[in-house]
Amino acid sequence: MEDFKSKKILFIFGTRPEAIKMAPVIKAFQKESYFETRICITAQHREMLDQVLYFFEIQPDYDLDLMQKNQDLTTLTSRALVALKVPFEDYNPDLVLVHGDTTTTMTASLAAFYAGIKVGHVEAGLRTFNLQSPFPEELNRQFTSKIADFHFAPTQQAQANLVAENISEEKIVITGNTVIDALQETVVKIKKLKPSFAAGIPFDSKKIILVTGHRRENFGDGMQRVCNVLKEIALAREEVHFVYPVHLNPNVQTVVEKTLGGVSNISLIAPLEYPDFVWLLNESYFIITDSGGVQEEAPSLGKPVIVTRDTTERPEAVNAGTVKLVGTNTEQLKTEVLDLIDNVEAYKIMSSAHNPYGDGKAAQRIVNFVKDRL
Repeated sequence: MEDFKSKKILFIFGTRPEAIKMAPVIKAFQKESYFETRICITAQHREMLDQVLYFFEIQPDYDLDLMQKNQDLTTLTSRALVALKVPFEDYNPDLVLVHGDTTTTMTASLAAFYAGIKVGHVEAGLRTFNLQSPFPEELNRQFTSKIADFHFAPTQQAQANLVAENISEEKIVITGNTVIDALQETVVKIKKLKPSFAAGIPFDSKKIILVTGHRRENFGDGMQRVCNVLKEIALAREEVHFVYPVHLNPNVQTVVEKTLGGVSNISLIAPLEYPDFVWLLNESYFIITDSGGVQEEAPSLGKPVIVTRDTTERPEAVNAGTVKLVGTNTEQLKTEVLDLIDNVEAYKIMSSAHNPYGDGKAAQRIVNFVKDRL
C-alpha cells in the first residue's frame, strides 16, 4: 500500500459548474491516505467560481486567474495551455482529473497529454453528435475523450457512447453524476436558508417559474424568442411569476433586460450563489433553462424542466420524462410552458418521473476506480 500514498492527483477546473461537480470528488480523494491532492483553477469564470469554492470550503493550490473581460476562445485556450505548464512542472502529478466540457477541460487534457500525464475525465461520454450544439462544449467533450485514460461515465448511455468510439470498456466506469452528490450535501446545508433575493417574490401565492439562459448557440435570435414568450405569458397570466437570474454575459443581459425589464410578474435578479440557486430551484414550480446541470439537478428535487435547446447531451432525462426538449421555437415553447402551468396531470407525471442521474455516491466510485487502476 505504501506506493499508493505517493500517487499525486491534480484537479483542474475553471467554472462554477465544474467546481460544484468536482467538490464531492475532491473531498472523497482528500479522505484517502493513498493520495496526495492539489487543486488548480484557471478561473475561466471568476466571481461565480469563487463563491462555490467558499461554500464547499475548497482552497486552490494554483490559481491561474485567466479571466479577462470579453475574452474569446482562442485567447483563453492559448493562455491556459501556457499557464498550465506551471502546476505540471511544479507538482508533476500522476493523474490529472478534469470535468465535463469546458475550454479548461479540453485545454488541461491537451496540456497533460503533452506532459505525458494520465488524464481522468469526470462526467465523460455525454454527446449530442453535433459539434455546433452546444458550441464549443461538444467538441471539448469529444476531444477530451480521445486523450483520457480513465472515463467516469454518469450513465449507461454515456458508457455506450464511449464504447461506440472504440474506447476500451476497461477504461470506463459508470458512476452516476457527481452533481447529485453535491446537491444532496447542499440541500442539507440550506434547510434554514432565507435568501435576501427572495424578498418581494410571491412564493406563497403564485407559481414560481425559474428561468436561466446562457448558451452561446442561443445568443441573438434564440434568446430574443425565449424572452418574447416569457413576456407574453407573464402579461397574460397573473397566477405565475418568473424569476430570472440573469447571466453576466452582455449577450444575455442586453436582450433580457430590454425585453423583460419592467414586467411586474418577472423578477430579473443578479446571478445567484450556488446555495441560493439550489434554494430557488427547490422552491420553484418548474424550470425553463438551456443549462446542462439543471437538467440533472431539478429532477432530483421533483421539478419538471423545459429545455430551450435543439439538442441535449443528456437524453436520459428526456427519455425518463423529467425533461422536455423544445428549443427556441416560439409556438412550441409557449405550448409546453402553458401546458405545465395548466395541466395538473402533465405536471404530476414529469415531477414524479425517475431521475436517471444517480444516488449521490459517484465520487466514491471514482476514488475506488482510480485506486484500483492507478
